[in-house]
Amino acid sequence: MARYSPGAAKDVERAMERLKKGTLKSGKGGRGGTVKSRKQAIAIGLSEARKEGKKVPKKNVAGKTKSKR
Repeated sequence: MARYSPGAAKDVERAMERLKKGTLKSGKGGRGGTVKSRKQAIAIGLSEARKEGKKVPKKNVAGKTKSKR
């Protein structure tokens, strides 16, 4: 299982609080509108943690498959 730093968990927690208050915005500069989805809030929290350099596993890239050799 991938390991997340405690600081990354705090960032996700803060994002969830902002979601519940209705102040969490998506997109660059918050221009994308208010976030309604729990999954999107978690993704925003992890993204903020990555930007701050906290230990967060790499993003899963859709369409990438592991080759068996």
